[in-house]
Amino acid sequence: MLNVTIDGKSIQVPEGTTVLRAAEQAGIKVPVLCDHPHLVPFGGCRLCVVEVEGMRTLQPACSLPVSNNMVVKTNSDKVQAARKFVLTLIFSDRNHFCPYCQVSGGDCELQNAALEMGMTHWDYQPNWKPYPVDASHPYLVIDHNRCILCRRCVRACGELVGNFTLGIEERGASSMLVCDLGVPFGESSCVSCGTCSQVCPTGAIIDRQSAYQGLEKKVERTPSICVGCSVGCGVEILTRDNRLVRILGLWDSPVNGGVLCKVGRFLPLDDDRERITRPMVRKDGKLQPVSWDEALNVITAQLKPLINQKTHGVAAIASPRLPVEALASFKKLFKDGFKSDLVTSLEEGATTTSASLVAQEMGAFETNLEALQSADCVVVVGADLYHEEQVVGFMIKRKLPANTALVVIDSADNEFTHLARATLNPVAGSESYVLRGLGAALVKLDLAKGTPAGMNAEAELKTAADKAGIRLEDLSRVASLIGMASRPVFVYGRKVNADTLKALVELSRLAGAGQSLIGVRGAANSLAAAQLGLEQPFKRNGHQAVYVALGDDQPSQRLVQEIEGVPFLVVQASHTSRLTAMADVVLPVEMWAETSGHYLNLEGRLQASTPALKPMEGVYSNTAAIEAVAMRLGIDVTVDWKAELQQSPAPVTLAIA
Repeated sequence: MLNVTIDGKSIQVPEGTTVLRAAEQAGIKVPVLCDHPHLVPFGGCRLCVVEVEGMRTLQPACSLPVSNNMVVKTNSDKVQAARKFVLTLIFSDRNHFCPYCQVSGGDCELQNAALEMGMTHWDYQPNWKPYPVDASHPYLVIDHNRCILCRRCVRACGELVGNFTLGIEERGASSMLVCDLGVPFGESSCVSCGTCSQVCPTGAIIDRQSAYQGLEKKVERTPSICVGCSVGCGVEILTRDNRLVRILGLWDSPVNGGVLCKVGRFLPLDDDRERITRPMVRKDGKLQPVSWDEALNVITAQLKPLINQKTHGVAAIASPRLPVEALASFKKLFKDGFKSDLVTSLEEGATTTSASLVAQEMGAFETNLEALQSADCVVVVGADLYHEEQVVGFMIKRKLPANTALVVIDSADNEFTHLARATLNPVAGSESYVLRGLGAALVKLDLAKGTPAGMNAEAELKTAADKAGIRLEDLSRVASLIGMASRPVFVYGRKVNADTLKALVELSRLAGAGQSLIGVRGAANSLAAAQLGLEQPFKRNGHQAVYVALGDDQPSQRLVQEIEGVPFLVVQASHTSRLTAMADVVLPVEMWAETSGHYLNLEGRLQASTPALKPMEGVYSNTAAIEAVAMRLGIDVTVDWKAELQQSPAPVTLAIA
């Protein structure tokens, strides 16, 4: 530990700590613009300059490491004068007429810094050159007039997302933020994660969905989780007057560390589907609004005769976006109460069945996302991380400049191939042969950490080459990358079947990686649904009734066609859809931002969802709707859902307290 004195306060900090972080630890505020705690120190704006005893000039606190017995002054007359000069130069460079800016009034870090310094004007004549506004992006707007060239957005795009879309061209006063090689923002390589808008200290990059809808200091902020996919990113939901305003990444989230994709940040604000606010029952061929009591009476009359009718009775299907509490009650009602032979989730096990089968045989074989932070080789097998579970893709991409090797194995086109150091494109269905061939190549190259009993390396290699249509030298090259790595991680997608997954587990063990797999699973509670046994393919076979706990999910065309013509259909949903239009009874339930419950992400991490909005009166939670139906039918759905989740082996160690 190092001793440092800041403004008369003596503290101890670890070696490598910057003066800025040491000051924060001491409770001393140092103004910043280019600095961000989740980015590498840059030292560009010089607003954070401090006076250090023994140093001739002022030093940037954000990039200066503490030395032992250092003495620092953060608020001397010399420091104050320098900071005012820095702010004067920034304000005079471009159009910073604050009343016109959407972040003026408390959300702008530049404006706040000036007001804290007591500035009411600047002494230099502004450069009134007009700069363009780029509104070509569907979610973001770049106003170059507000840009202070702090490069936070540039660094975040590269360091946090690994996309490197943004950059700076020209020099001095001609410097300009650009996308790729100067193309419009909407035509660039941007993946719409929105991280740049979240780190921007001014109104230079704004979220067009939330702009001018109220200052962030005047909204309610609710920390929660994203239910867009199985990653389970931490989010901060900004609301005003019970309305969604903006969604931000939660910087202290152990899952995503503040980074979001467009599914978590922008798409929820685009949901313009019609809400269902009252129960409805079909009368004379049309759905008519009724009371909850009447709707439950109709359900009871139709479903009660089907209790204990295992075949041709009630088929039930639930969205894996529902919280665990709702899924457990749903299973208890239909599997245990009705004794139904068809109780499943909307994914029908498509994303989890393979992992569940392998877990039953081998136990837990997966690790958590933190393994990607130290990986020196990442092998992606059958996973489309460009379009799905994008945050996992960001975690991989941002490691590539640090010389992490990326290998992509996929029979289909994969956007990650242009980033990969090596790619294998096997014939569809031959992936297991490729993985066994890679294991054999490790053995042949003497890079394997052990050899499976009875392995004939030459035969396995020949089979892999013949079945997959891949050259032996390509198999050897990829095996060499994996074998030379000290911390390889394997990421597999939903297309991987059980046989391929077993081969992948064996390959990871041969590479000495042990429990180093990460499986991307689809919906927010796919793993929970799998642990509850809701993995059955949905195939209606003469069932007299179907109950769909849809929540705020959207039904697939295949499901709608499968259910079409059922004698009696109940749908509990938050929005209208083709499925609700077919229903005999519709029950109104909460959408994701109104939901309180728990979700089990792909790492096995149990997280709580906190409601940010209040549902309209008469709209039930998904759990309450299921319990209301169960009570009318005389079925007890009380369940220890934490215990239920642990009844069967899981592919990853479950973190359930």
